[in-house]
Order: sequence, then C-alpha cells, then structure tokens
Amino acid sequence: MLNRRAILVSLAANLVPPIMPPFGRGGFAATAIKARPLVGAIRWDAWYSPGSTPTEAVEKSLSPGKYRWRAPFFAKSSSHDLKHLSFPPITPEEMDKEIRQAVFAGLDYWAFVAYGSNHPMSKALYQFRASAGNDKLRYCLFTELDRWGSRNRPTTLPQEHIGLLADRNYLRVSGDRPLYFLGFIAPAAIERNWKGIAGLREQIERFRSNAAEAGLASPYIVLAGDQNFLIREAKYIGGDATGSYALTVGNGRGSFAELARFAERGWNALSHGRLPVVPTVMTGWDRRPRIEHPVPWETKQRPGEGMENFFTAPTKKELADHLARALGWVAARPPDEQAPAVLIYAWNENDEGGWLMPTLPCQTDRLDALRQVLKKAATPSRKPELC
Repeated sequence: MLNRRAILVSLAANLVPPIMPPFGRGGFAATAIKARPLVGAIRWDAWYSPGSTPTEAVEKSLSPGKYRWRAPFFAKSSSHDLKHLSFPPITPEEMDKEIRQAVFAGLDYWAFVAYGSNHPMSKALYQFRASAGNDKLRYCLFTELDRWGSRNRPTTLPQEHIGLLADRNYLRVSGDRPLYFLGFIAPAAIERNWKGIAGLREQIERFRSNAAEAGLASPYIVLAGDQNFLIREAKYIGGDATGSYALTVGNGRGSFAELARFAERGWNALSHGRLPVVPTVMTGWDRRPRIEHPVPWETKQRPGEGMENFFTAPTKKELADHLARALGWVAARPPDEQAPAVLIYAWNENDEGGWLMPTLPCQTDRLDALRQVLKKAATPSRKPELC
C-alpha cells in the first residue's frame, strides 16, 4: 500500500447542486443547473474487510478509549476483548445507511480511492455499485498514479476503471465526461516510472482513446499532487483541471481555522497554472491514532513521534464556512477556469483526522453542517434515522 501520508507531507512542503435529471447513457445529467459546483467527498474504505491488513490497522489505531469518539458509527466492541474495536463486513443495509447519510447532507457524489476489484479496500465500492439506492448518489474514482504502473509495465487498472466509468451513476461533467482524479503525482516518480512527462502524457492519451473505444466521452481528468510541478506541467501532461487529495502541513499544528486558511491558500496557488481547480475542503487533520499505533503502510512512522502535530477539530460553523468559501471561490473564477466540482477530504479518513460520516454512537454534526450549506436547510426538528 502506498505511503500516502509521506506523499502528502512532501506535496505540502512545496506549497507557496441540484438533483440531476436522467441524461445520455441512461445515467445522470452531465451538468447541473449552475447554482453551484457538484460537491463530493473522498472515500478511503479501510473499514469493511475484517482480517485484512487495512481493517486490522484501523481497528488498532482507533481502539484506545480516547479515540473512540471518532470511530465510524458501525464500529463494535469486540466480544472477546472490550478494549478492542472491530469493524464488521460491509452489508447492503450498512451501505444504504451511508447513502442516506450522504444524501441528507446534500452531497452529490463520493470519490472512491480506487484499487483493483479484488482488493480489500474495494469492498465498499462494489457494495455501492450493487445497492438499489445508488441512484440517489453518484460516484467517481480517485486513483494513485503509482497504481497505473509504469511506461514499460503498465497495469490493467486503467482499463478496469474504464469499465466503471460506463456505470449509469458514474459522475459526468462538462459535456457528459466522466470525472476521474489521478493523484499523488510527483516529478521523481514520473521520471522513474514514465521516463518523463511525455511518457505519462502518452498513457493519459491512451486512457482517453480506450474510453472512446468503449463509447464514452473523453474523461475529465483532475491531476493532483506536487503543486509547484502541476502549476507548471499539468496542461502539458494532459489534465483538464488540478486539485488535491488533502491540503495540510506535515508537522503543522494549530486550530482548524489555521488549517482552513492553509487549504485556501492552496487553491490560490494551484490557480496559477491557469487550469480549472477543484478545491479540496478539509474536515480536519489529526493523525494521533496512527502516531500512537502506526499503520503498516507508513513505514517511517515511529510510535509516539509527532504527537504534538495536529489541528483541532472543526466546529459546525467552521466546517460550513470553509465549504461555503470553496463554493464562492469557484464561482469567482473566470468562466474558463471554473471547475465543475468541489472535493471534500474526506468521508471516512477517521483515523487520519478527516471525516463526515457519523461517528459513535451516531454523531451527525458534520452532516448537519454540510446540509446548511448545500441544501440551505437547518437540521429538521424530526431528523430521519441515519444510523
């Protein structure tokens, strides 16, 4: 598994709508009534595969009592050890609950961190695709560039993803184009794996060509990663827009307001590339569970090293205001630089500090905050059953 934390730290160091009617391929409309950009949240689905390395790691990181308040709502105390949290397999019923939660908040889509179909991190994606309720919410993919392989040894994952792009509820924007995030892009990896920018551009062109052969419009590709590099090179690589997985400071600490300001400076920095920018809205950054109990894929993390580096959790108002500023920022861009979407970090990066989904026992303040902005509606006096 890619050490995403190390990549995010490296990238940070470089920093200077309405419901859609049916459309096209039997799916959703490509464009909204232009009230606002489409708003979605990243899904990092380590929680749903008991016995797998990712699920066992997050069980360990969130089991201490001081961290359980941020565990997903479906977490269980282990029957044989009350000090240990466990996460059950994803079921149709649990997925339908999460869909209802996202719709309640006003989200338009989820951006699934994309792995292969047999990967334990893909169980939620395939449960979502099988859900009878998936017509209420769209989805797209956020893929680590390393999972595309290399120029000499490309993987089959891009072709697998083209099959998913054809789903009727796959998110389409700007002329029926499937939205696709290609992230964690770093210049050293491009040189090593793709023999330079031209090699990656060829692979992106091949991806577009294969999508066309499958009867799809050219994917709308958002490139995310090293900001200074993408400001210079994203157009040449072949991106339609730029964005970020998360915007944070590796050894940063402070209030959520400070984290939000850092993220918003990141939007402005990316805009210097003169491509549309999909702004990433932060919901927090607090890795203390992973610092105390390091996860296997963060091989450089030593237990307890860096416990002082975290940002405080947002209030409902702080989160709502940060999202509202992202929507206003997109609206204020020149027409040819307005992105069709906003991305939120994250739906369920609970042990890393960024989440929207309800936490134990059924804490929904963050959904309520989004609802105020996206649906312009207060929490109803009789709230629907969300957990």
